[in-house]
Amino acid sequence: MGGKRQLLSDTLAAAKAEGRSALIAYLPAGFPTVDGGIETIKAVFDGGADVVEVGLPHSDPVLDGPVIQTADDIALRGGVKIADVMRTVREAYEATGKPVLVMTYWNPIDRYGIERFTAELAEAGGAGCILPDLPVQESAIWREHAEKHGLATVFVVAPSSKDERLAKITAAGSGFVYAASLMGVTGTRESVGAQAQDLVRRTRATTDLPVCVGLGVSNAEQAAEVAGFADGVIVGSAFVKRMLDAEDDAAGLEAVRALAGELAQGVRRGKA
Repeated sequence: MGGKRQLLSDTLAAAKAEGRSALIAYLPAGFPTVDGGIETIKAVFDGGADVVEVGLPHSDPVLDGPVIQTADDIALRGGVKIADVMRTVREAYEATGKPVLVMTYWNPIDRYGIERFTAELAEAGGAGCILPDLPVQESAIWREHAEKHGLATVFVVAPSSKDERLAKITAAGSGFVYAASLMGVTGTRESVGAQAQDLVRRTRATTDLPVCVGLGVSNAEQAAEVAGFADGVIVGSAFVKRMLDAEDDAAGLEAVRALAGELAQGVRRGKA
């Protein structure tokens, strides 16, 4: 089975052709359970997400705020393994035919083995990986294996990244560029704002890759605001919070499906 990087690129291009931003959702594998997590991803796609990032739960998630840390803790206590992450990708992709990425810190891949991880991810139908803590200058071996298996390598840029550094990062990446709109950890914010807009503008000056903005979007209004200047809007904590706040799994699925629908309307409004 070939890698699905092209599917990711085609999906982002199709959203652009419709004159809108893509909606990208983030959900950790194994939360609330492995099966429950797969159902959650299906519900989010059903509600209107274009792409889903599956989080590989980590005991020290430096980029993630308290909401995602809570979900990661639940998943880790449930004994989630890399095999479960691969199964989540496979079942979500097979059920929907839509692009599914893995977002992970570097340490678990390094321990698991780069060749094994990339081969299994491609075989599961994964479109690529978002690697928030892998420095570009240390990424050559990863990129070689990802390329071999047709996987996208998505790097994260931040408002603190200087223009010269942005150019290095975007030259090495594929699929899209993940622009972290605020300094600090993930979570919902009141306003996503000017810093993100400036970062997107500077990033676009270095690359033709789509630039997608994450960290801080939690409702349709914010999604519309970010869609006004970004190629994709990434939402994580708001989905996880709906699941955590739900009284049971069925209510959680309904809540994330509804939120995806609201956000999907938001990304379409942003370009109006």
